[in-house]
Amino acid sequence: MLLSIQDLKVDFRIGERGAVSRVNAVKGISFDIAENTTVALVGESGSGKSVSAMAVLNLLPANAERAGRVLYQGRDLLQAPLAELQHLRGREIACVFQDPMGSLNPVFSVGAQLAEPLVRHLGMGRRAARARAEALLAEVGIAEPRRRLDAYPHELSGGQQQRVMIAMALACEPKLLIADEPTTALDVTIQRQILELIAGLKAKFRMSVLFISHDLGLVGEISDSVVVMRHGIVREQGPVARIFSAPQDPYTRALLACRPSLSQSPARLAVIDEHIAGQTAVSPRPAAAKDPDAPVILEVRDLAKSFFIRQGLFGRREFRAVRELSFKLRRGHTLGVVGESGSGKTTMGLTLLRLHQPTAGEVIFDGRNLLMLGDAERQQMRRRIQIVFQNPYASLNPRFTIAQTLVEPMTIHGIGAGVAEREARARALLARVGLDDLAMAKYPHEFSGGQRQRIAIARCLTLAPEVLVLDEAVSALDVSVQAQVLNLLRDLQDELGLAYVFISHDLAVVRFISDEVLVMKDGEVIEQASAQQILAAPQQEYTRRLLSAVPRGYVAGDTAAQPAA
Repeated sequence: MLLSIQDLKVDFRIGERGAVSRVNAVKGISFDIAENTTVALVGESGSGKSVSAMAVLNLLPANAERAGRVLYQGRDLLQAPLAELQHLRGREIACVFQDPMGSLNPVFSVGAQLAEPLVRHLGMGRRAARARAEALLAEVGIAEPRRRLDAYPHELSGGQQQRVMIAMALACEPKLLIADEPTTALDVTIQRQILELIAGLKAKFRMSVLFISHDLGLVGEISDSVVVMRHGIVREQGPVARIFSAPQDPYTRALLACRPSLSQSPARLAVIDEHIAGQTAVSPRPAAAKDPDAPVILEVRDLAKSFFIRQGLFGRREFRAVRELSFKLRRGHTLGVVGESGSGKTTMGLTLLRLHQPTAGEVIFDGRNLLMLGDAERQQMRRRIQIVFQNPYASLNPRFTIAQTLVEPMTIHGIGAGVAEREARARALLARVGLDDLAMAKYPHEFSGGQRQRIAIARCLTLAPEVLVLDEAVSALDVSVQAQVLNLLRDLQDELGLAYVFISHDLAVVRFISDEVLVMKDGEVIEQASAQQILAAPQQEYTRRLLSAVPRGYVAGDTAAQPAA
């Protein structure tokens, strides 16, 4: 057995001196990782997955306390001195983290960071380490590896950054790779490439992998066995085939049921607690059909956006991010916009709101071209078209209470007769998005990611908008919170008649929420049809490639649509 975790407990001390309390993050878990196998650790955010993995090499903060046993080739790492752990880190046990930009040093080139473990652990000279670094970049599929050695992390795409992280982790050919949510923020094709890369390198180096994720469909394609965690305990573990075909624990079944389906569009998605309590039907009713003759609320004609990149001393080069894009959005409908990273989805959304200045085109709203309005008119119109960004951590002011966050836009736009009326409206909107009055006095850091996204949606609703642009608004959320937010968006649309421009790389989510879909590639719309048509009979090879990259779990077909009873 390569690694055996036995009754592992991790507590965090909170406070100082007399006011110390403890948070039990991991409550006595046990599982094994054999040689040349992949074990998936799955569960929602806060289940203890990452804490358990980081406890193996003691990569936890100073206030963490570990107990139990972590046996690596018979040695208990919980009792190992720091010098021994430093020798193991990167050499025999390596890690790939979720956010490569947070893990790569921005002031060192890619080549320097790749060479460091080779020099430190293997004693290579600088020239030999650089040659090996170039070979590693080629091995993980990065084009022009020699040129990329001198690049800095910010000059690479998200997928390339993650490949560099994998190359660094594999530099010393470790026996165990810990991959902590390595594909969560990547589009489906890059995600597919990273999964295939990890699987191929595992076979080549005969290493073991601990793959951490919240998505059972994803891990079903890469793992040999699965460990399901919730609230710091193991709820179920076993071979991946058995977990998918006959899950024993209600929580495992709920995780499978929460995933949106490519083949169905139910009225509501299952939520973990409702599913466990038996409040969700196994075969939910389909969503109600939308009115095909609803009035057009937003019309975009030949929208274009270019960026000009400096080239040489006086020259510049045009980069066309969005090219002659046109569509109509009806009241109460959702337009899904899909494509790989760099396809122009987000640029299009920001240009609609003139957060980017357009190069050409028209955006007709309420009979007026938004792109031709003056500052005062644009300010008035902006209250009617709002945006929800991907990252709720960055889009809320950390110095504002939730009350201030919600009241400020109403004050700016003159909504409500006074502070009391505005605060009452804020409380009503919080209740609508599933939060109580106690949230008003709290700050953003006191909420989970899903709760922050609900607050961001409530902030948009304070202005009673008619159109919401949702830019990857659920991509960073785990499956249960994602289901809650998607259900909320559908409820608000039914109640208020909102129209959505829903930007996402997740085709299953787009299938659930959208009526019509635009497929974008290199700034252009290459396919446009109803969500059902796009998924059932895509016309373009690019669209078919996007669909083929969607994780579908261990069992052939769409397991999310048919969870085991």
